[in-house]
Order: sequence, then C-alpha cells, then structure tokens
Amino acid sequence: MKSYEKLLLENKAWALEKVQEDPDFFRRLANLQTPEFLWIGCSDSRVPANEITGTQPGEIFVHRNVANMVVHTDLNLLTVLDYAVTHLKVQHIIVCGHYGCGGVKAAMTHHNMGIINKWLRNIKDVYRFHRELVDAVTDEEAKTDLMVELNVREQVMNLAKTSIIQKAWKSDNRPNLHGWVYGLKDGIIKPVCEMPARTPLDDIYEYDDL
Repeated sequence: MKSYEKLLLENKAWALEKVQEDPDFFRRLANLQTPEFLWIGCSDSRVPANEITGTQPGEIFVHRNVANMVVHTDLNLLTVLDYAVTHLKVQHIIVCGHYGCGGVKAAMTHHNMGIINKWLRNIKDVYRFHRELVDAVTDEEAKTDLMVELNVREQVMNLAKTSIIQKAWKSDNRPNLHGWVYGLKDGIIKPVCEMPARTPLDDIYEYDDL
C-alpha cells in the first residue's frame, strides 16, 4: 500500500467511527459552521490545532503559515481574518507559536534561504525590536524560546493594528486576542499575552470612522 493510500484508508475508518458515535455528526457540520475561535498557527506538522486543544471539527477556524505570522501585506491572512471576524463572528483569536520553531531559528541566522528570506525578514524585525533583551540570553535554546514568545507577542499586536480588528472592537466589543506557545517536548500550551477587546493602542495605529 502506498503512503497516500493509507491516508485515504484512515479517513474512511475515521468517518465510520464518527458516524457510529453520532449519526448526525456530518449532517450538522455540512449545514453550519459557527466556530468560537480563529487559530493562527505555524505550518509545522507537529502542531495540529484540533489535536492539541482537544477540539472537534467545526470548533476552530484555522489559518497556518511559517512561524504563525500576521503580515499586513498577506492577502491570504487578511482574507481569513476578515471572514472569521466579520462573517463567522469569532469571539477569540489565538496566535499560537511553538518552541523550537524552525522559522524563528532561521530568521536569527545570516543564511540565504532564497525566496523564504522575504517572509523571514518579518521575524528579523522582531529580533531588531528586542535585540538587547534577546542578546542578553547566552544559551541558544533559551534564546530561541524567548524569540518565539516575543514573535507571538508581536503578531498579536499586529492583529490589533488591523482595521478589521479595530472595527469589530468598536462595534461588537470582540474578539479577544491571545498569544500562546506550544511545547513540543511536553505538549503543554503556555499563554504569553492577552489583549481584550478595545485594549488601547498607540494612537498612531488607530483608525477614524470605523
């Protein structure tokens, strides 16, 4: 059996198990999507949102990219964000990074990664903002872990800077923003920051007439 054929076989077994547990499971999912959460996570295959949070299909709307970035020129991210906030009306947005992130590690080097450089440059900016704090850490693993946490914090702030979030904050007093980091070594999620709806920002980032 080829590896991809095993995936299809496992899918059939999973679907059968779900129907045996709940005959209406797929009927409900097909007719309604009302997730409470938007998850912005890393593309790393070891960090599946549903599994590590114990949630079911339909409970979390998911967007993933390298190093869980919120880049203001990323139309993909902005489309997901607008749909989740404006149409699905999610109550919480979680940016979840993970310790040992390869994207963060790569951004802290001088290696030429080709086209990936353009993406990693956003993480290099995080390092530049916090250079003194990060450089004070001598252990390399601890330094990377700190950068992972700082990167999550910056991406949560980047969310708050968007007109999409600010408009929802003003009109609906939602969503709350959360920054988490997942531990590959122990499977535990560590909350590192939180921004409740309507958290004050530097006024240069605030928009008029929303």
